[in-house]
Amino acid sequence: MKILIVGGGGREHALAWGLSRSAGCDALYCAPGNAGIAAVAECIDVGAEDVPGLVALAKEKSVDLVVVGPEAPLVAGLVDALGAEGIAAFGPTAAAAILEGSKGFMKDLFAKRGIPTAAYGRFTDRDEAARYVREQGAPIVVKADGLAAGKGVTLCRSVDEAIQAIDEAMVDKVFGEAGAEVVIEEFLAGEEASFFALVDGKTALPLASAQDHKAAHDGDIGPNTGGMGAYSPAPVVTSEMADRIMDEVIRPTIEGMAAEGRPYRGVLFAGLMITDDGPKVLEFNVRFGDPECQVLMARLETDLAQVLLAAAEGRLSEIELSWRDETALVVVMAAEGYPGSYEKGTEIGNLGAADAMEGVVVLHAGTKAADGKILANGGRVLGVTALGSSVREARTRAYAAVDAIDWPDGFCRRDIGWRAVAREEA
Repeated sequence: MKILIVGGGGREHALAWGLSRSAGCDALYCAPGNAGIAAVAECIDVGAEDVPGLVALAKEKSVDLVVVGPEAPLVAGLVDALGAEGIAAFGPTAAAAILEGSKGFMKDLFAKRGIPTAAYGRFTDRDEAARYVREQGAPIVVKADGLAAGKGVTLCRSVDEAIQAIDEAMVDKVFGEAGAEVVIEEFLAGEEASFFALVDGKTALPLASAQDHKAAHDGDIGPNTGGMGAYSPAPVVTSEMADRIMDEVIRPTIEGMAAEGRPYRGVLFAGLMITDDGPKVLEFNVRFGDPECQVLMARLETDLAQVLLAAAEGRLSEIELSWRDETALVVVMAAEGYPGSYEKGTEIGNLGAADAMEGVVVLHAGTKAADGKILANGGRVLGVTALGSSVREARTRAYAAVDAIDWPDGFCRRDIGWRAVAREEA
């Protein structure tokens, strides 16, 4: 089977790493890829949002399956365009990708289907949004309705902060058209977790749980990011909780999307708050999380190519998943200044030594090769991933590898997995 991966970040390197180990994968391509992906796949310079270019590439290479990594090409209709050419693709159509493309649509679906979530309001008028915030009080959450590269959510501790967030989205347009409408939500207390399910339109197959760390700095402080680290499994998602999530969240969503004439295929990623009343959905994503994908791929034992093809072809009922018992943990190394402005082109050394450490794989998120060197080429640059018999052991291995990497211009959080480690110690 010839497979094309779309994207060039850490999630795509994790998928490439997993697919390269699949017995059914005869040729692996990635567009556009990165310096790490180039070690396991042929990287081709076609942008992840270039729908006509990607379709042409898939036809040129006689690809059997296209695995779409990022959300933007899904919302733009890449799967639809591939399907029109008879090319199988893992990911939802544009009609189904609206689950991530519009938070307002998602929340309205929840209301219709009785899916547990925070109370909310949708606004296209700035003054009405501000009035709602003043009526509800703080803390409160302001979200850009559309795609904002993981940065469109603001947790506001005061009414003034919330109104500032509304103005940034709707008046200053810091998120472009994604902020023309905002969704304002009740603040939920609890512990966050990420839950993933593979879906083929009718069958939903749960994957392992994970927990991400969104804040830029230790202690969960600082600005929101795309994710600074993750681990799997997440202890807060017990087997009983996983059953509740499937019954109360995943299956009603799949049924609801089918009823809306938007049947869902691909991976469904639920960002959840585990509250005293049970799971409540914070958001849906229509692709694997980044960096959660890194830890999922480290633990998955089943042949990834066969799993993704079965989802694309509506055959998930034939699949049984097998997972490693170990914990996987990833530490994201980012360029100084991220998620604000940062410098590109700084050199990263000693990657080989880190990658050779026991239980460790260094996955690239934002790198490029130049003159035999590996250079930083993004905000989140590396995902140092490790397996261990416990969260503590996986974390120790990951940070030992982080410390072996020579990159003075990078930084990372030093407390990834702190909740789980505290549980282990207790």
